[in-house]
Amino acid sequence: MSFFDRISNLWNGFWSLWISDREKANPEAVYEAAIDERIKKHHELKKAVGGIVYLRNKVTAELEGKEKELKEVNQQLPIALESNDDEVALILLQRKNELEKSIEQLQVDKQKVEVQATDAKNALVQFKGEIDKLKRERDEMLAKKATADARIKIQESLEGLSTDADIKALEGVREHISQLQAQADVGTEIQGESLEARLKKVKEKTADSTARSQLDEMKRQLAAQKAATEGAVKKTM
Repeated sequence: MSFFDRISNLWNGFWSLWISDREKANPEAVYEAAIDERIKKHHELKKAVGGIVYLRNKVTAELEGKEKELKEVNQQLPIALESNDDEVALILLQRKNELEKSIEQLQVDKQKVEVQATDAKNALVQFKGEIDKLKRERDEMLAKKATADARIKIQESLEGLSTDADIKALEGVREHISQLQAQADVGTEIQGESLEARLKKVKEKTADSTARSQLDEMKRQLAAQKAATEGAVKKTM
């Protein structure tokens, strides 16, 4: 293999790969091209079938014409014989033989062309069915592609969330707020352990103890008054 042959093969390989990638990127165009090509062939096949059907009809019409003419000759021949017109009778006999031979051949031709027409029509119907099937496949495959593309985009979006700037910003804000809350908690804890806070607790306990002593004294005085009153009542009785 020469150098230029290798270059040509390499170029053809690159070209085939490029075409293949382009086709994968646009499957709808590939399907449409395939469907259009089949529709074109269907039209050509339809014309061919039309020619076969035309030939069948032509042979049938010619056969019917010959059979009709033979029937007329068979009707004319006895009359010529009865009239002793040998010349006319001879012509009619010759025409009869010709017609019978033509009819026999036309019957064979008609049978062949009828088989061809039937096969051609069946092939035409089958080919049309293949086109419809390809159209359904196109719709199904494109729907699957659309669904797959949507799922891939969603998956890529979910995978990319952790690196998005807004998510990083939210994480920074959350961390800052947590730090501020921790600082506030530390301040509260320190304040609770300070000297001023302990003194305040002592004052609160002292005030509470004084108030409770006053309450006990008041209860004692009321009890004493009640007892004195009850004693005075008993003496008078």
